[in-house]
Amino acid sequence: MAKRRVVVTGLGVVSCLGQDTEKFYDQLLAGKSGISNIERFPLDDHTTRIAGEIKDFSCEDLVDRKLARRADESILYGLVGGKKALAHAGLDEAALSQFDKRRCGVLIGSGMGGMRVFSEQVQAMLEGTYKRVSPFFIPYVITNMPGALLGIDLGFMGPNYSVSTACATGSYALHLAAEHIRSGEADLMVAGGVEGGITPISLAGFISVKALSRRNEDPQKASRPWDKDRDGFVLGEGCGVLVLESLESAQKRGATILAEYLGGAFSCDAFHMTQPEPNGEGIALCLEKALSDAGIQAEDVDYVNAHATSTPLGDMGELNAVHRALKGKKVTINATKSMIGHCLGAAGGLEAVVCVQAISRGVVHPTINLDHPDEGCERFDLPREAKEMKVNVAVNNSFGFGGHNSANIFGRYTP
Repeated sequence: MAKRRVVVTGLGVVSCLGQDTEKFYDQLLAGKSGISNIERFPLDDHTTRIAGEIKDFSCEDLVDRKLARRADESILYGLVGGKKALAHAGLDEAALSQFDKRRCGVLIGSGMGGMRVFSEQVQAMLEGTYKRVSPFFIPYVITNMPGALLGIDLGFMGPNYSVSTACATGSYALHLAAEHIRSGEADLMVAGGVEGGITPISLAGFISVKALSRRNEDPQKASRPWDKDRDGFVLGEGCGVLVLESLESAQKRGATILAEYLGGAFSCDAFHMTQPEPNGEGIALCLEKALSDAGIQAEDVDYVNAHATSTPLGDMGELNAVHRALKGKKVTINATKSMIGHCLGAAGGLEAVVCVQAISRGVVHPTINLDHPDEGCERFDLPREAKEMKVNVAVNNSFGFGGHNSANIFGRYTP
């Protein structure tokens, strides 16, 4: 059976560069870094004291006040990002009333869930008894709750669940959401990833596994994908959400179509718990499958938004895989994480927003801090400043601990 076409009609972000999608992209185009010293909690003797911390978050009357006081950031970021995406798509209450809500769903994943609430409630029990634990502990910790609460708010009765594949989560969620529309099960899906993971325990965990940069004296220079002087990634947080809609639905309501979802794929390295497979075989497999699913050839790809976390092993393994899968094409490639850090489960959602913006606005953002490119970078076009170009096909890569690989492909919409 022929698959239905899926289009993107709305974008929503919560990030260290703000909550307005257009301003977020403008700052990326300007090469502005959102990495700074962590102010949310005391750091004592932490060897890493920087992150892409959101300092000016506001629920903007989009979330019930009582919930806004109690809930974990992962829930609040997801609710705000999802509602902003719907608003961007022109889907207010009146517009949504025209939909069959049994055919509308939510798929917003999280890599870690409610880390702040989890750590605070464990501390409460250790300092007292189990009776000190909040009745909201479990609901505010589990990874499905951002999407569940958004679905409750909207009355969406279609597919609603969470996927959790570490740092590939947002990308997995988008592909799965698109499949619900392609198959005819849903007409509208709000999909992406969310993470509120900048907490003392999560920071300590990543420090312990030796994954984070220690460039505390110069935070905005710390995230350095593909640079020879990189020393690990910078922790980020936030939410990136897309409104995916069947082409028929978008046309019926006269929606502005920002891009088309062409296809995607998953694969697994089957190699190591935290390290990527050095030759990038799993990544290349994923990209090849995604191209096949999208029905396009390697030479059709104009732009790749890379996973590119700023780790010595991961960065070059990905470039090798992209070079192989795209058959040596000197494609334009950049790293959003150079400016917002690694937002874990939210990364794939935020970077999908970037891909759609690149298509709709005709300009791609630079990779900052790329002062001394590693060997092999010369095979690609790596802009150091914003580059105007017509992007017909954009690929977004996301990979996670456990060897999870995902790639989504977006294209310029043509009737």
